[in-house]
Amino acid sequence: MLIHRAPVIARFTRNDATRLGVAAATLVLVMTAILGADILPEETFQYEPADIARSDIVAPKGVAFDSEALTEQARDDAAAAVPQQYTYNTDTAIAIAAEQATAFDRRVDRVDTAFGAELTPEERSSLLEVAIPDLSDTATATLTEIDAARWAAVRTQAAKVLEKTLLAELRDTDVAQARTQLAGKMAGDLDQAERMLAAELISPLVVPNSSFDQGLWDRAKSAAAAAVQPVRVNVAQGETVVRAGDRLEPADIETIAELGLAESTPDIASFAGWFLLSALSVGMLLAWIWRFRPTLWHRNNVLVLIGLLVAGITLALKITAGRAILAYFLPTMAVGMLLAILLDASVATVVVAVIAIIGGALNNNSLEFAAYTFLGGMAGIIAVRKGDRLQVFVQAAVAIFVVNVAVVSVFSLLGARDVRGVLELWFASGAAAIGSAVAAVGTFAVLGSVFGILTVFQLLELANPSQPLLRRLLVETPGTYHHSLMVGNLAERAAEAIGADPLVTRVAAYYHDVGKLANPLAFIENQAGGENIHDQLEPETSAQVLKQHVADGIDIAYAARLPKALIAFIPQHHGTAIMSYFYARARERAAEPYGGSQTAAGEQAAAAIDERRFRHAGPKPQTREAALIMLADGVEASVRSLAARDEPSIRAMVGRIIDERTSDGQFDECDLTLRDLERIRSAFVEQLLGMYHTRIAYPQNTVVELESRRVAAAGGGGGGTAGGPSDLGGGDPPAS
Repeated sequence: MLIHRAPVIARFTRNDATRLGVAAATLVLVMTAILGADILPEETFQYEPADIARSDIVAPKGVAFDSEALTEQARDDAAAAVPQQYTYNTDTAIAIAAEQATAFDRRVDRVDTAFGAELTPEERSSLLEVAIPDLSDTATATLTEIDAARWAAVRTQAAKVLEKTLLAELRDTDVAQARTQLAGKMAGDLDQAERMLAAELISPLVVPNSSFDQGLWDRAKSAAAAAVQPVRVNVAQGETVVRAGDRLEPADIETIAELGLAESTPDIASFAGWFLLSALSVGMLLAWIWRFRPTLWHRNNVLVLIGLLVAGITLALKITAGRAILAYFLPTMAVGMLLAILLDASVATVVVAVIAIIGGALNNNSLEFAAYTFLGGMAGIIAVRKGDRLQVFVQAAVAIFVVNVAVVSVFSLLGARDVRGVLELWFASGAAAIGSAVAAVGTFAVLGSVFGILTVFQLLELANPSQPLLRRLLVETPGTYHHSLMVGNLAERAAEAIGADPLVTRVAAYYHDVGKLANPLAFIENQAGGENIHDQLEPETSAQVLKQHVADGIDIAYAARLPKALIAFIPQHHGTAIMSYFYARARERAAEPYGGSQTAAGEQAAAAIDERRFRHAGPKPQTREAALIMLADGVEASVRSLAARDEPSIRAMVGRIIDERTSDGQFDECDLTLRDLERIRSAFVEQLLGMYHTRIAYPQNTVVELESRRVAAAGGGGGGTAGGPSDLGGGDPPAS
């Protein structure tokens, strides 16, 4: 019974597994080959340090690595910056100062004796001249000229400066400089000669208290080098690593090697990454189609179309990858628009998402480009709808441009991009939007024809009355032609009511009965009141004649090269419905020899008639559009047979036809809901009331009608029965 719209989840069969394996393997291999096409470097660069670059070296991919050359250089610089290390500590300095103070006392002991003894000036002068032999003549002269009080001042100041100098760190390399600065350190009221004397007194006693330690220096340099962190180098795809004419440093050689440009070995890691990305993208895409679009899953042409579009745009993205803004010019949004027109918007959205992921990965994992591709594609899908007018493609281009500009502006505000860069990307957005619209409008009809997918323009062309097959229907089977037009009007109105495709429904209705061209007079609408051939045929034979028009219709449609999607409506509009008129006649004839179906024997004979011989071969309607044509076909023929076509009669007949088809299980394989059936019922009734409206009876028309009846009665009536066979099942009357 018909209850839910959502299809039952199909079991994943062995055929599905085979189909998935073949489709996925083919597309994954193609995409991996495209994405991994540059795993071998286009050119190898064999250089040594200090060589001159013969050409620009551009990174074919982005890499990040710890540079041994730059790290070693940084460690050498850190070690070189460590000053020489000396052995100095306070205790040693104090001990040396004390020792040198004692030596100072010994050095001036004879001078102290000379100034402390009771000597004549001549004796003291003679003694002072030889008291400190290493003094200069100037210092000796100063010493012999000063008195005891000045000597005490000189001695005291010399001792203080010596102690202060030796308590501070004094490296052996600084001793000579320190000795030259002693005179300047003398304080007190000493004159220049006395300062020089004091300096010469302590100069030999100024010795280093801090000595250079090679081992300590080596350890300090090692510690400084060890503290340097590895230098991280980041190279972006497309970045120029070395300019032509530059002298190569060890770090440049290392970068060339990391990029794989030094030797022609394949980049296995990148190839594996592209393979996994392809497998994930293709696997999820095909799984989604299998789960949510089972009708598309079983159509090879659809899978091939999706595969070609994905592979083609992947190739375009690969060619433009890493080339500044070139990728932003690609009309990637055309893929979403094409699939929305040829298949449906949901499939288009999923495919655009896959393309956005691939595009972002190819452009250095750019979130901006992924958002640019996906959101721009979504704008195109939303705006283009079914692509039934050229105007919608212009609207789609405008929508794509606005969204792309917004995406570029957002990421420019969040990042660092100058005004010129923003304007360039805006221009690229406009070019991509126009290119996408032009590509979509220029190829969707071609792709639809090549892959056997109905397009709006193709349907509009097939709906033209000048089509050869429709002309044949009009000329050879005028009754069937008129019936098909009425069915098309009814089915189109119902399709609009339930959200099905009105154009497909109407065009399919025009061609659903083309099989009657093979035997026009077998159908009552083409007999024009003449003899009904089924009056002389057995019911089983008549049923076979009616069945044959389905097979004939398929043959005629193929010969006329109708799209396969339309040909599928020919058998489905009958489904497996029973031809109740002939089935009832067969039962009556079987029961007649036994007194009719009122007797037990007659009822038994009637029950022996095989119902299957009076059913159409099917299949049942697979789509809502096919179901609408089945209902419209039965309703149009049944209502035409009514004597009174007022609203109650029409409403009752429409309800009976719908109920019979539903109870017969004709809609079990399509996604009609009970709500849809109610909307179809209302749409049919409204349309039929408009078709069979009443008009004023003019007096002259009444006169003509009465005269025609009189003539007919005088002529003795016409041939054939009032009834005739129907090409439909259920409770249809013998018309159409």
